[in-house]
Amino acid sequence: MTVPEPRMHIVETYFECCGFDHTFLQGGTSVYLWNLSKAFAARGHRVSIVTPAHGRLDDLRGRYDVEDLPYSDPYTLPLVLDPDVWRDFPAEVRVELTTTAHRIRLDGVDLYFLSDDYLDRLPDTFYPPYSAKGHDLDFFKPLAFQVAAVRFLRGWFGDEKTLVHAHEPYYHYLLPAALRDDPLKPVVGTVQSNMPIDKKVYAPEVRRLLALLDADVPLPLDPPPAASRPDPVRQYQQLTHLHYDYPPDHVSVYRLVLEHAGLVDFLSPGQLDFYASFADTPFESLFRELPVAGVVRENAHKMFVGGCAISDQWLAWDPAEVDRAQVLSGIGLDPSLPTFFHNARYALHHKGQLELLRAVDRVLTDGLAANFVLRCISGAPLDDPYFQEVAERHKGRLHLESQRVDERRVFEYAAASDFCLFPSKFEMDTFLIAQGEAMVCGAVPLATAQQGMAHFGHARTGADATGFAVNRSFAEDDALLTHALAARIREAVTLWHTDPARCRELAERAAAVARQFTWEHCADLHLAAFAPLWRGETPRLPVARALRHGWFDLVADDDLTEEALLRHGDLTAYERLAPLDAPAARRFYEAAWERADFATCRHILDRFPGAVPDDLSRLLHDRHHLTDTTLTYRLPHAERVELVTPTEPEGSARALPTVQRLRRTAPGVFEGPAPQPGARLLLTLSTGRVTWDEARHD
Repeated sequence: MTVPEPRMHIVETYFECCGFDHTFLQGGTSVYLWNLSKAFAARGHRVSIVTPAHGRLDDLRGRYDVEDLPYSDPYTLPLVLDPDVWRDFPAEVRVELTTTAHRIRLDGVDLYFLSDDYLDRLPDTFYPPYSAKGHDLDFFKPLAFQVAAVRFLRGWFGDEKTLVHAHEPYYHYLLPAALRDDPLKPVVGTVQSNMPIDKKVYAPEVRRLLALLDADVPLPLDPPPAASRPDPVRQYQQLTHLHYDYPPDHVSVYRLVLEHAGLVDFLSPGQLDFYASFADTPFESLFRELPVAGVVRENAHKMFVGGCAISDQWLAWDPAEVDRAQVLSGIGLDPSLPTFFHNARYALHHKGQLELLRAVDRVLTDGLAANFVLRCISGAPLDDPYFQEVAERHKGRLHLESQRVDERRVFEYAAASDFCLFPSKFEMDTFLIAQGEAMVCGAVPLATAQQGMAHFGHARTGADATGFAVNRSFAEDDALLTHALAARIREAVTLWHTDPARCRELAERAAAVARQFTWEHCADLHLAAFAPLWRGETPRLPVARALRHGWFDLVADDDLTEEALLRHGDLTAYERLAPLDAPAARRFYEAAWERADFATCRHILDRFPGAVPDDLSRLLHDRHHLTDTTLTYRLPHAERVELVTPTEPEGSARALPTVQRLRRTAPGVFEGPAPQPGARLLLTLSTGRVTWDEARHD
């Protein structure tokens, strides 16, 4: 194979890079890294992996040829501790370490395992539990690896040019800053999971470690929130898993990556878009006010999609060889019925499994004739008794399992199914390999319209749709999601009975779409971005990305489009395109009304009072009706309205708001208690958009 120019030395580094050996696996990132590394090597690039040994060198020696390298790095690791968290510890702990390096050469890849007294802790789990924070210094093992990795990259590879591909901002935020002034060590940071974008760590500790690494990098500290009273929007974010507030002496880990890495890598186009704007989520308006939003915009030219892939094994197996009747009858199900499949780790809220089980319970109780194979994988029995109750209630229709089984068995479940169910929530999935695996087998997807899953095509509305979509969810107990899932399941069963040709068409399209996601394609995407960085070229911001996110000041006048301007309600930018006359004002008003952007609606009415018909403007003015005790809220395209009232914090704990769901009395009409001062309304629209409105009170 012809090697793309230039030939590079790519160094993959992450806290866990043991995808070559199933006994070392802890998470999917490890598998991703191993497959991607092999694909790079197959193209003729030199590939190295740097990772901790995790106290497992003896295990490795029993199965592989482990070479002990002439590398020994003695140093003192200073841990500066946050006194508000580490109350029973001194202000600084100094840990004496000597790091050694050990190499395995496998499939054209050099794997370097770093070992010392810190990196060899937790040999069974690798990762410290979050409960260790404030109690056990094992918590800093990932941070110790970052320091050891920087020192090894400098000490072992020295003056050799290497492209450092690091993964997950929380696990590599020191690397871009520490290596930013070294032209021989360009860094690419990958966002593997959608952790809160403004996740922060104790700045004095970061400052001390960067000094240890001879990196003179000023740390940008954000000002505290300006609000003088509790903010319901900020407090509510804890329920969405999208944002948490931190003390002012903390620094954003993603900001360190964005500002100092040469490129920032994402697993899917939808993940990149979601992480750039949080559009249509409860976090969107607050995100725009945070300093990190400006940093995202300023560094958006660095972002690219390196992608992810379906495993070679799943692509190689032939679904036609699976005996559907044998598989389904073997678990007590009727092979003649339409069959739905779900496969994910047990994560009640992240994976939407509570709403999924409620929907399955509902449709089966109502007499729907269908099978469900639900795998909620857990290392222990499922802790929610409702799951077992539903499984018992619907024996012969529902097969529920939580144990790990052979991968071939999972493939057979998927190949024996007609549809696959993936109602993930909170936009925590960034690619969702399990959905792609099921689709490879021809299972038609029924899934949430998350941006991080959009590449699978189930949310498309045209002839290229691969399946069925339900709206995204950012609520832990979401009745709307349960209702939508039940409706879509019934729709899928009806289609299976009445239009088998259409079902076959969807199945074939689903399989074809999923089979595009190969490790070879993933390597191509990465190398196309890596090569210019290797040559020292600065990437340019794609115009389409700037338009999608409303960064119109970064777009030339000739590239502006009315569609993008309407979507963001930017009247000022529109006037660069054309005069803002009454017809244009009405178009802006109608677009703003549909997305519940009432501030833009009011602005248009103030500026063009005659442009909007009275019946439309009256809807804006009359949406609140307040008595002494009751609020009536009217919005025709709202599906749910919640009253969010802030609470005063107690001690150092983050305060949670109270959330009251208004009772729906008619389509678009909701009633609830009169709001208290400071409360806000959280709206869920029929499109799935979630946004905020004022809660009027006397």
